[in-house]
Amino acid sequence: MNIPGDVWRALVESFHRTDLPVITFPELLLAVLTATVLSIPRRSWKYFGLLATAVHEMGHAFAALTTGQRLSGIRLRLDHSGTTTSYSRSRLAAAWSCFWGYPVPALVGAAFVVCGFNGWGPAAIAGSAVALSASLLFLRNVAGFLITASAIVAALALILLVPDAFVGHVAVILGLALLVGAVRDLLKLTHVHLRRRDRLPTSDAYLLYRATAVPSAIWITLFAGLVTGSWLVAWQPISLILLRGA
Repeated sequence: MNIPGDVWRALVESFHRTDLPVITFPELLLAVLTATVLSIPRRSWKYFGLLATAVHEMGHAFAALTTGQRLSGIRLRLDHSGTTTSYSRSRLAAAWSCFWGYPVPALVGAAFVVCGFNGWGPAAIAGSAVALSASLLFLRNVAGFLITASAIVAALALILLVPDAFVGHVAVILGLALLVGAVRDLLKLTHVHLRRRDRLPTSDAYLLYRATAVPSAIWITLFAGLVTGSWLVAWQPISLILLRGA
């Protein structure tokens, strides 16, 4: 048995379109319920929220790399906080990488939902495993490595052990959970600016204000616009099932 070879073969084969999963109205309700259980109760969010944090920080890191910045490292912590450190001589490039944190979990969530409904669920899971594996190069703490490695193992287990049709369902569930998590984090950010101003130095919106002089409220509004747009994209395939079930 060649386990590394089997994993690699399964990973490569996942990057193709499968038959469209048949998601019925009851299955959709179950998916929504599962996503809600993952992303709203404190006990489950304590664990699933770590994935949302990893996606958030990967958004910063990817934006930094695409603008030619030097990425020093990523740190993920078990309290759902994270830090991505990059260096740039351009204030505009630094602001760009700072912006792409809060919107990215929603964008990824919408992509997962659309892929799940359209036969690209396994590809979405495989792509996430590859992206998470690449991020290992930049992790600088043990907690970050454990969080990311756990997510990679879970993604590979889905690819290896779960039928393609059901992986589409899982992609929809994960996508919805990330979308709910994005709203949750955005509300938390707003709360910091309204009620917990002693924590402003931890806010991306405040850091963007310091870098650009554009008020934090504008940045939060832009975050909210992208999160809302992601929900609208995800809603399109969901609405078709709702109409059929009505």
